[in-house]
Amino acid sequence: MIVGKVTGSIVSTRKSEKLVGNKLMIVEPLESMKSHADRLVAIDKIGAGIGEYVLVAQGSAARIGCDMQDAPVDAAIVGIIDDASRLV
Repeated sequence: MIVGKVTGSIVSTRKSEKLVGNKLMIVEPLESMKSHADRLVAIDKIGAGIGEYVLVAQGSAARIGCDMQDAPVDAAIVGIIDDASRLV
């Protein structure tokens, strides 16, 4: 799991049927948690907003975390951080 900041959203009208009705957000991992990507697209089932710091699960944990085991999901926002003052 990584911590990141939601920096935007993505609208996709043509996508897998299993993704219909789900919000897609752009997340920038905190500098200390970056691996190979500066940004990633994560499915958001909990209602995170732009500017919020979030917990992101990746891989199979993302599909389990958002209860979409059969969907093409590689990253999911699974929590919103209440106090990020110690992170930045």
